[in-house]
Amino acid sequence: MNASTLSEVFSYRQNTCDLFDTAGAVDAVREDGFALIPGVLSPSEVARAREALDRLQPFGLDGSSWSELNEHFKCVFNRDRLWLSYADRPGIIELAEALMGSDCHIIGMTAWKSGPGYDGWRVHVDQVFVPVPESVFAVSAALGEDRTFQLPVWICTAHFYLSDITEDLCPTYIIPGSHKSGRKPDRGEETWNGNSPEPVLCKAGDVLFFRSEIWHSGGKNTTVDRTRYLLQVHYSHRNIAQKFSPWPWQFNPEIIATATERQLRLLGKHPESNYG
Repeated sequence: MNASTLSEVFSYRQNTCDLFDTAGAVDAVREDGFALIPGVLSPSEVARAREALDRLQPFGLDGSSWSELNEHFKCVFNRDRLWLSYADRPGIIELAEALMGSDCHIIGMTAWKSGPGYDGWRVHVDQVFVPVPESVFAVSAALGEDRTFQLPVWICTAHFYLSDITEDLCPTYIIPGSHKSGRKPDRGEETWNGNSPEPVLCKAGDVLFFRSEIWHSGGKNTTVDRTRYLLQVHYSHRNIAQKFSPWPWQFNPEIIATATERQLRLLGKHPESNYG
């Protein structure tokens, strides 16, 4: 399927959530491990973001340690006011705050250009803080009561897709509900409870918002002439460290000068609390 076919005949494989249905998206993240939200960005916003990504120049820890065919830029919010605006996109920031608290912040923001031949990544989780037995998620029907364990949401990532994602253009693969495994996959483990990873095929401007414990992988770029453009915004609880680089970290004063109070909080401007 090519990009033109995607725009002509398209249906989402996964369930989708409306942008401003925060409660529905919260339920999806807790139950399925992700929320797929169509139409977050307009075509003109996608075009501006792609142009801004093309202007990025690598420095510090930028680059890809695993593939020369992948350009990877860290902490892009500190380089252009446009990127900072993605930290609190309407509808997305409300979801982050509903899941991780009104004092949540970003721990990173990365931009990607993955060219033809890029090989993706294996099935993995981003972070499991405390492994738990899978049995704690079960409902005990015999006792007539709901004993479903609710795993706290500590870290989430928002994928802002800046390309139409087809099966040959680096789709993100997910295993719905796999955060309820309570663990990370072993190396080479590709399925959970008989469920294989499924590609998230979507349109430029859509957002995939997923929790750190879901089993997922990056897809391959098997096209001959297309590049996958992607922005990731990483959110977390206030007490989880921000991963800003290069060290020693310095905020761009031009960015700070234009940031709103909410954006400043997302960058780490918190009131006094325990530990600091």
